[in-house]
Amino acid sequence: MNGQETGALEVFLGLGSNQGDRLAHLRAAVAVLAKHPRLSVTACSRIWETEHVGPDEQDPFLNACVAVATDLAPLDLLDALKAMESAAGRLPGGHRRPRPIDLDILLYGDQVIREDRLVVPHPEWRERAFVLAPLAEIAGGRTCPDSGETIADVCAKIRRKEGPWVRLYDGGDLQGQDPGREQGGQGCFPGAISSSKA
Repeated sequence: MNGQETGALEVFLGLGSNQGDRLAHLRAAVAVLAKHPRLSVTACSRIWETEHVGPDEQDPFLNACVAVATDLAPLDLLDALKAMESAAGRLPGGHRRPRPIDLDILLYGDQVIREDRLVVPHPEWRERAFVLAPLAEIAGGRTCPDSGETIADVCAKIRRKEGPWVRLYDGGDLQGQDPGREQGGQGCFPGAISSSKA
């Protein structure tokens, strides 16, 4: 679809993978999003490698964010993302388990959504550096619909807190760029390992 079509909203999605070929899973997810007839990918963050957050031991995640234009209603978009996760091999009920791909709606236009199946913005996103680092790259100037703060402001706060490490990934990007070439966008924690609570 054309991102300028009437009715299309700008939506920000979080991507994560900590199972199998993490980079391939992220790239495949972006490709599937781009092929969807009612989604247009308009921006991609760099990829960030992040320590698993949770009580159990798991491999580190690769995380990124993309902006899409869509006319899908929030729950319809959620259903589409869940279908993509399932097609990529994610098992039902795998919220806390290792997973090949995780797709989350971070911001849906300027709406605050409180549904049984969907809460946007996520109630814990302000405490998650693995969300804020890539999101700030492509949406730093946007205002949080539930607080009035900018994404960059929230990111700056989380950067000052202690917690799991978050660092730029140097093994490639979402567009298939080779390692060693500079990736676009301005990072919240540019180029270094940063301590952030998640």
